Amino acid sequence: MGYFSDITRGLSTAVKGLTVVIRHLGRRKVTRQYPEPKNEYILPERARNRLYVNMDDCIGCDKCARACPVDCIEIETVKSIPEEDLGVTTRFAKKKSLWVTKFDIDMAKCCYCSLCVWPCPTECIVMTEVFEFSEPKRENLIYHYATMDAAEAELHRQNRANYEAQANVQRAKQAADRAANAPAGPPSSTPPSSPPPSAASPWANKGPKH
Repeated sequence: MGYFSDITRGLSTAVKGLTVVIRHLGRRKVTRQYPEPKNEYILPERARNRLYVNMDDCIGCDKCARACPVDCIEIETVKSIPEEDLGVTTRFAKKKSLWVTKFDIDMAKCCYCSLCVWPCPTECIVMTEVFEFSEPKRENLIYHYATMDAAEAELHRQNRANYEAQANVQRAKQAADRAANAPAGPPSSTPPSSPPPSAASPWANKGPKH
């Protein structure tokens, strides 16, 4: 009898559960089901979520990467040559002098401390209100903010290398010209050495008195 009573109890429990579900099918929703109302959340003013970088204002100073306690920011830059004009930032009109060839942020490492935001002199890196950015693969959490591709970055590196090579040749030529045009110094003269004491000197053969 215990076997059949268990079956009866299980069926009655299932029927009760289905009855509750059927009774609420036509009613207005009460429970807030995520992600339907996600746009209704009002985040605090200083909420710390996903980072964003405005590359138009980035000057490649690397201050944010040095401030990061978990090393989740990786920056590579190339110094511009005098013929190149990189313009100025949209905020504070700060003149640019570095090509930012790489600006990667690994959000899988980020601890959301916001320490990278405060030292930025152009305020180009900020923490946004985006809190939904889960990914099935870890490598998808690495955000590449640099706007140039690998070919353009290599072109800037080559231009800088050629400029420095020409500058080194020019400096070597100027040093050689200065050495060639330097006036000759006066002939060196050695002071005459003191002559040895002569035998005719009154002190030459003077010995102790007895």
